[in-house]
Amino acid sequence: MRTVEKPLDALGIRKGKEVLIRLKNGIEVRGKLQAFDIHLNVVLDDAEFIKDGELDRKFSQIFLRGDMIIFVS
Repeated sequence: MRTVEKPLDALGIRKGKEVLIRLKNGIEVRGKLQAFDIHLNVVLDDAEFIKDGELDRKFSQIFLRGDMIIFVS
């Protein structure tokens, strides 16, 4: 396992892998992390929006603005 020295290192380790993101509006988004920046803006491939525990919609690729993100898992 790689060592995490900076917060963004944790995201770098997950690049190309599936992540779960919770947004401020309560919606969760699951998808493959393709890119991110220092503002926590992210691009996900094969994204699924989950609302109230149910699949709401799917996108082949999306951009999420970092100031809307509560956490990334």
